[in-house]
Amino acid sequence: MKIGAGRVVPPFRVMDVARAANERAATLPPGAPKILRMEVGQPGTGLPQGAKRAVQAALQSGDALGYTEALGRPPLRARIARHMQDWYGVEIPAARIAVTLGASGAFSLAFLASFDQGDKVALAAPYYPPYVNTLTALGMRPVVLPCGIETGFQPTIGMLEALPERPAGLILASPANPTGSMLAPEELAALCRYCDEAGIRLISDEIYHGLTYGKPQASATQFSASAVVVNSFSKYFSMTGWRVGWMVLPEDLARVTERLAQNMFICPPHIAQIAAEAAFACGDELEANRATYQAARGVLVEGLGAAGYATFAPPDGAFYIYADISGRAADSAAFCEQLLATHNIAATPGLDFDAARGGKFVRFSYCAPLADIEDAVARLKQPG
Repeated sequence: MKIGAGRVVPPFRVMDVARAANERAATLPPGAPKILRMEVGQPGTGLPQGAKRAVQAALQSGDALGYTEALGRPPLRARIARHMQDWYGVEIPAARIAVTLGASGAFSLAFLASFDQGDKVALAAPYYPPYVNTLTALGMRPVVLPCGIETGFQPTIGMLEALPERPAGLILASPANPTGSMLAPEELAALCRYCDEAGIRLISDEIYHGLTYGKPQASATQFSASAVVVNSFSKYFSMTGWRVGWMVLPEDLARVTERLAQNMFICPPHIAQIAAEAAFACGDELEANRATYQAARGVLVEGLGAAGYATFAPPDGAFYIYADISGRAADSAAFCEQLLATHNIAATPGLDFDAARGGKFVRFSYCAPLADIEDAVARLKQPG
């Protein structure tokens, strides 16, 4: 039987690592050191308390939690618009806000609304794997810009100008997964201006906003009226399993995206939207979570250096460190398998994020409980 074009999409290796870690955890003998989960970017903090109370109230109210509008409940869209004003000083009409089935759903909508099959879309390597894999599945052509530590693994205007053909789009991520690196506001502004002048649709991944550690964050909405901004309640708001994200859309894509959402997803989950709206009122708890990640970051940065993993991009945001292991191993996939087998630490091979150069890197996530990060550092210092 025929198999569709999706057959060319590679696996998202971090999920394979997660499965292997689950399988190993199920077979550990009593008293064995537990598996330390440093592979998946899932906050260990859980749904904020105020959001839990809102969900409980909604479930006890007897109201039907049925379909909402395709782009989300109007009160949530208005609250996101207010968040954009509060954090970035930009006034966005609620009509340009789209609530989505997580950031993953947002990227599918953004790509389909912005590009045609065969269009080239540029992005930095290392990159979040579903950028490339989703573009490929949709018939678009990723153009990978190999970036190094000298630019914080972020793309530059010079890289775009050196391309033989102008791309239809550019994906930026700041803070970035897997490196945690950030663009300075003036760098983001310059890239926004360049894309506007060149007719390149900019898609700005801002799902780790709020999780920064001293470096200022900026949104593409501050510098460009044509950019698409993708954000999520999964990271700063600690709501990974609730699958609710959002987009800030330029005017010319708002109705296009709505029609796509109506047909592809109907609407985001109603109960998750209630939780998301309530999460905005949980600022003290969310900032306490961020402080926990910052403490874990400090422990891991110091511990990796002491354990011989001295080279990595400055982790300015998110909750990842992308460490160079070239002095310890030649194959990051085999290295991560060995790390799980000998130290019960699950980490993600860099091949997930950069097919050409990722064999030399491993991503460590530090959003697990602080005690687990401290334990991981102690294990990494052990031989084996």
